[in-house]
Amino acid sequence: MNRKRTDHLVIHCSATRAIQDVGAADIRRWHRAQGWEDIGYHFVIRRSGKVETGRGVDAIGSHVKGNNADSVGICLVGGLNNQTFKPENNYTPQQWEALRRLLTGLLKKYPKAKVLGHRDFPGVQKACPCFPARTWAKQNGFPT
Repeated sequence: MNRKRTDHLVIHCSATRAIQDVGAADIRRWHRAQGWEDIGYHFVIRRSGKVETGRGVDAIGSHVKGNNADSVGICLVGGLNNQTFKPENNYTPQQWEALRRLLTGLLKKYPKAKVLGHRDFPGVQKACPCFPARTWAKQNGFPT
């Protein structure tokens, strides 16, 4: 099913520890085991900074309840402390650079989209993506 518009570019985390280097195939397997049609995200950024494709960018994702049909989901691998499993901004420099490049490219395709974190949506009770995404986006010149 094709999306009619893209209003949001949504940053997520995999809620995995920094020592875990999972990818789109792993997350796809987890999501399918929960009965989902496919991976919920459109992109996954591994610890190395490698960007992997999840769902096709024009497919409706499954990552923000109530906003899947008007958004693109980007998942950073990590987000949990290695020892305590609590939310933690533990992304690598390579992931930050890959995220900047990916958002820059997506904003060329969707120039009216805003960059937000999962937790920035009304009713979301999660720490995801484990950093203030809206503040980060503004500091990096992205629309929020």
